[in-house]
Amino acid sequence: MSDMITADLVDLDLSADTKEAAARALAERMVALGRVTDLEGFLADVAAREAQMPTGLDGGIGIPHCRSEHVTEPTLAFGRSSAGIDFGAADGPADLIFLIAAPAGADDAHLTILSSLARQLMNAEFTDALRSVGDAAAAAALIRGEEPAAAGSEEPAAAGFEDSAVASAAASADATAGSEAEPDAERPFRIVAVTSCPTGIAHTYMAAESLENAGREAGVELVVETQGSAGFTRLDPAVIAAADGVIFAHDVPVREKDRFAGKPTVDVGVKAGINKPAALIADVRGKAERGEVTAGAQGGTPVERAGESGDSYGTKLRKWLMTGVSYMVPFVAAGGLLIALGFAIGGWEINKAPSVMEHFSWTQIDSWAALLFQIGGVAFGFLIPVLAGYIAYGMADRPGLVPGFVGGMIASNIAAGFLGGLVAGLLAGGVVLAIQRIRIPPVLRGIMPVVVIPLISSIVVGFLMFVVVGKPIAEAQKGMTDWLSGLSGTNAVLLGVLLGLMMCFDLGGPVNKVAYAFATAGIAAQNPSDSAMKVMAAVMAAGMVPPLAMALATTVRKKLFTPTERENGKAAWVLGASFISEGAIPFAAADPLRVIPASMAGGAVTGALSMSFGATLRAPHGGIFVVPLIGSPFLYLLAIAAGVCVTTALVVVLKSMRKPALGAATAEAAEGPSPAAEKKQPVAA
Repeated sequence: MSDMITADLVDLDLSADTKEAAARALAERMVALGRVTDLEGFLADVAAREAQMPTGLDGGIGIPHCRSEHVTEPTLAFGRSSAGIDFGAADGPADLIFLIAAPAGADDAHLTILSSLARQLMNAEFTDALRSVGDAAAAAALIRGEEPAAAGSEEPAAAGFEDSAVASAAASADATAGSEAEPDAERPFRIVAVTSCPTGIAHTYMAAESLENAGREAGVELVVETQGSAGFTRLDPAVIAAADGVIFAHDVPVREKDRFAGKPTVDVGVKAGINKPAALIADVRGKAERGEVTAGAQGGTPVERAGESGDSYGTKLRKWLMTGVSYMVPFVAAGGLLIALGFAIGGWEINKAPSVMEHFSWTQIDSWAALLFQIGGVAFGFLIPVLAGYIAYGMADRPGLVPGFVGGMIASNIAAGFLGGLVAGLLAGGVVLAIQRIRIPPVLRGIMPVVVIPLISSIVVGFLMFVVVGKPIAEAQKGMTDWLSGLSGTNAVLLGVLLGLMMCFDLGGPVNKVAYAFATAGIAAQNPSDSAMKVMAAVMAAGMVPPLAMALATTVRKKLFTPTERENGKAAWVLGASFISEGAIPFAAADPLRVIPASMAGGAVTGALSMSFGATLRAPHGGIFVVPLIGSPFLYLLAIAAGVCVTTALVVVLKSMRKPALGAATAEAAEGPSPAAEKKQPVAA
């Protein structure tokens, strides 16, 4: 197999002044060698990865990278900038830029080599040599580990990245062996760490190398488990058991996290592992000295959890609530669709059918309708407990589940509804967090997550829900239901406009989920009001508009969109028809100032028309596939079509205002950009 980096993939005088231009310049070299098949598609993948987290690192390094279906084989391109390019690093611009391209199905061996390069970038001798090397061939050879750092130098070059992988593995093995051989009385502090990043190619291994280097400087034994794209080798359970502390530097969930429970733990994003390893080591040592341990595995990434000290309370609250809603939605969808199918098959009187345990006939259609309806009712019965349980889980992890479910079930039993579930979840999480702050004797720590925390927290939450807050919340829930039932005329249309705007504002994000949760809470009862079903219909109709409009726009005005967007448009037909608003996200990410306002306008039109037509919906999901279950289905489809046309027209008009620039860019992509245009044309986000 050809080398992953050759002289043709090196630019020692990179003239780009932005990270997008730098990525384009290096990617064009890959295209010229046949390593990348679609320049624009690949750059869109690079930009999407960059949007997740900046790829600039301290020390003047930029390392844009991605997996992409447009890459034919693992490839590395290197550029050196005299002026420096901003890749988002805290210490300033980067002068060494590495563009890593991995195929969507890259094999483990190549990904291991690429990850070893990431480790080698933590070696100052290696980066100094790259800054002084004189020609492209020497730079490529240096990166491959084949040449000395400089001509005439007696010192060998910094080890190539293939050698680095072997050396790193040997160092980890030596550390493990040493930890087993040393007497406990004299042994140094021991840390185990896990690193991972969304792509699993670069940051995962750079964080590991940085932590290992800092561990050696601090005189601690530090062993890292890298959970990258090439898979991962689990740390020996004996090594974990002997560790005095744990560091998680990750942006995706740590796999098999339960292995590390019960130890002092520092949990941060992967870039913290790269940029401030010494501080993390000091932090975990401090926690060990104070006796702070984790009660159990903490789910989710630092982005999903509320443990980051820099988050405001409002941000934490949003994350907690969205955790509960995300776990609740599948119960809502399954239960609601089953109930709706029961009504469709057996009629509106099916809710009065006897239990299928008492009466079920294999040959009667009504029995099957009753079965579907009653299964759906059971699924819907979990809605509030699951909401409360996973809000508590988002706050306090697994110890919050028991009091959260208990509080949620109480809220359901006392008719406190959706509001009761929210309050119960927040109370449960808060009580568990308060209990976990109490200093516990070591002898009791083992039973805390299994016995003590569930017992005490359930008692406290149960008392608060039954005696203190339950009745006022139930009254508030009843008031909201009565208000919703009384909506008519102009008020109903205005509510439809508001819900349509919310559904299309962030296309599946928090605002969208709030509107969806409001609608599903209204139909959660076995006998929802007519107004509640109108709200559900308006919400689903508005949520279908953005992806369908983007699909239509890419069909009627193809030249306004990139080849990648046109491909996304084909998928958006199906996603929109299925009520998956996220199908419009690629378009909104690339051009938010045009796509989002246009989507909101179309969603508002659809929401208003759906409410004014009096369309009703008993199912909480399904898109066009549940049209037979919709009241006034033809008018409902007309409302969707009107919103789609409005959004499509606005997108086409707004994008046409920049048509010359985009047309030039399209032609440039097809014919090859000129040197001047290469510097000016930005990458599509």
